[in-house]
Amino acid sequence: MRSWSIPVGRLFGVDVRIHLTFFLLPLFVFWTDYNANNGSANGTGDLALVGIILACVAAHEIGHIFAARQFGMIAKAVILLPLTGVTVYDESRGEKNDKIDKNDKAEKPRPAALLWQREIRLALVGPVVSLALACLAAGVITAAGHGADLWKWPFLKASNLPRSLVWANIYLAVLNLMPAYPLDGGRILRAFLARTTDASTATRRAVSISSAIAMVLMLAGLFSDNWLTMIGVIVFSAAQLEERALVFQSVLDNVRIEEVMLTDFATLSPADTLEDALEKAVHSLQDDFPVVRGSDTVGVISRQRILDALRSEGNGYVQAVMNKFIEASVRQDSLASAFRKLTTRSSGVGNSSIILVVEDQRLIGIVTLQNLMHSMALLAESRKLKRDEADS
Repeated sequence: MRSWSIPVGRLFGVDVRIHLTFFLLPLFVFWTDYNANNGSANGTGDLALVGIILACVAAHEIGHIFAARQFGMIAKAVILLPLTGVTVYDESRGEKNDKIDKNDKAEKPRPAALLWQREIRLALVGPVVSLALACLAAGVITAAGHGADLWKWPFLKASNLPRSLVWANIYLAVLNLMPAYPLDGGRILRAFLARTTDASTATRRAVSISSAIAMVLMLAGLFSDNWLTMIGVIVFSAAQLEERALVFQSVLDNVRIEEVMLTDFATLSPADTLEDALEKAVHSLQDDFPVVRGSDTVGVISRQRILDALRSEGNGYVQAVMNKFIEASVRQDSLASAFRKLTTRSSGVGNSSIILVVEDQRLIGIVTLQNLMHSMALLAESRKLKRDEADS
């Protein structure tokens, strides 16, 4: 997600990111307008049309976010692509809510039938929101008596933005009902597949079907409407995004911390001066250091914290500025556990980008965010290559 999208802000507490493929849309709209008008284009109108499409996609995903909250699913981020979007949910919180009954707070596993029915309901919310916005916009335009020629072809045109607003929402609703994952229709397909197989296998099958549909759309667009080619590219990009997320999730769930932890690492003493600590840090690739007194780990400190303390307070001791809040794990913990600890901001305590791996109260390794992300990327690529070899 972070590699292929850029952050643009937060909305209702959710990180909003734009996928890099979205920037193909302004070029495509301008090129289409240029050809349709015999070598001239309305640059301002084209940008306004792109803005309308972006707003419609955002409204579509907001519908999913609010509907998901009714089921206890909390969105972490939404990625906006051309003509669609992908919402990323906090799976750990969703799983917890699935097990807890709101009335008696007793842990009860939710039946599988309810889970796939929930997925279908969530998927249908997006198209319903888009159609509702289309009807609302059409009603306002008609009542205002602007004569937007709602049924005149082409429906999407920079010179008629009111009509484009209506049809952009209609197109979004229809497009997202295609059985191509991660579009809403693809999520419905995955929900049906998940009735007879596990979620991972169902997702892989849905992604394979999506890739095939994308190829057909791109090929059809070469001989008919260029918009089909654009839709095919979008579907293919979204499917690849979901496939990579699936591989990463598999790595998170199945790989143990002991397989990626660093066993050759530097430590500091609480009695070290900040200048001595900085000298040691210069000769290490680590950004964060365990602070050890004898056989006990008493804190952690980052390279940046050492620099900040030297600038503001002058030379002192590591003990005075170290973070005494320690994130610890055991070697059998999953990478998912480590990833949550490293990426969750804890209120009231200093956040650290290091986890200490202990055994019998003895420090045996460390996991840093940098080495975790690096290891996850390599493991994910390795698993993808093995799966491709098995499929061929």
